[in-house]
Amino acid sequence: MASFARFGNDLYTGRRSLPIVQRRKVWYIASGVLIAISLLGLFGRGINFGIEFQGGTELRVAGVSDMTDYESRAADTLREAAPEAVEVTVTQVGAESIRIQTGDIDPETLEEARQALSDEFGAPLEDVAASVVGPSWGETVTNKAIQALVVFLVLVTIVLALYFRTWKMAVAAIVALLHDVVFTVGIYALLGIEVSPASMIGFLTILGYSIYDTIVVFDKVRENTEYAMDNRQQTYAEAANLAVNQTLVRSINTSVVALLPVAAIMIMGIAAIGPGTLLDLSVALFIGITVGTFSSVFIATPLLVDLRKGEQEIAEHDRRVLKKRRDQPAVVQPDAESEGTEDELVPTGPAAPTAGTEAAPRAAGRQIHPYAQRGPRNQPKRAPRSRR
Repeated sequence: MASFARFGNDLYTGRRSLPIVQRRKVWYIASGVLIAISLLGLFGRGINFGIEFQGGTELRVAGVSDMTDYESRAADTLREAAPEAVEVTVTQVGAESIRIQTGDIDPETLEEARQALSDEFGAPLEDVAASVVGPSWGETVTNKAIQALVVFLVLVTIVLALYFRTWKMAVAAIVALLHDVVFTVGIYALLGIEVSPASMIGFLTILGYSIYDTIVVFDKVRENTEYAMDNRQQTYAEAANLAVNQTLVRSINTSVVALLPVAAIMIMGIAAIGPGTLLDLSVALFIGITVGTFSSVFIATPLLVDLRKGEQEIAEHDRRVLKKRRDQPAVVQPDAESEGTEDELVPTGPAAPTAGTEAAPRAAGRQIHPYAQRGPRNQPKRAPRSRR
């Protein structure tokens, strides 16, 4: 753990740097592969909407003592009682309950199906619950979810454009956000996971988490790039990459803390509780948070750099920084932070000025914060041992 903390400190101070922005083409390719897989699921298998969206009949049998071969027993019993039930889905809910979903069944046949299931599994008739869901309810939920998504995207775009004073940051954040939602829904479709109202809530929750993580990174990007534009020691891409490195450990820690309870709920849902609201919600959140961490670090900031590198001010700034580096020789200097164990090549300017000469401009090496450049406060010097 201490080594991980040291690693994070090295990333923050700049002693160590991961070339995330510089290798953005690699992340674009990886993201393209993920999106291609998602689209394969969306347009290949399609989304498996639950009964709440398609409409139909659901029966639940509680207090089942013998779960042996429950799937075929429940499906055969229902088809015998209700021949119109062509597609039947049977899942276990908890340790002693069975959920059966099928199409529309008329009321008289539904009562016969309840009695047949009660006799098959030895459960009291009152423990066999039946409910009918119309497709209009699911259509209403879908329309409301789409409206909420559109309103959310519009408001987030306006707020980000005003806060960061550039629409390109808003565009990069929205692209990363849509990347997360498309991938999550595509994985649902590819694996055939049923999409329920709880899943829809999970998809909308992903939006908030993804945009929050991206804003934290962008806030540091703005701080670093504004400072780089003033001191002209780093290019825009280098300053943005430093910001991503400085927030990388924070993003990982936040994601791990968020994923631990979600993973616990998901595991309990799979192992003990069975299909239901908790499992549907936890699966959506687990996939979305994981891919959201990837997009906020490896997609949003590199895309922002590509969007802004063509601006005249930034292009001129990068040209001056690179020209300044070419004009200055490189010498070997000991690194104070390495405690005398390592030397690194640091570009520096001319030799230190003598008395009465003008100080040379600072070299274009590793960026040091202004507070660190001032050095320690003046402390009273202790007299040598021989004079005490």
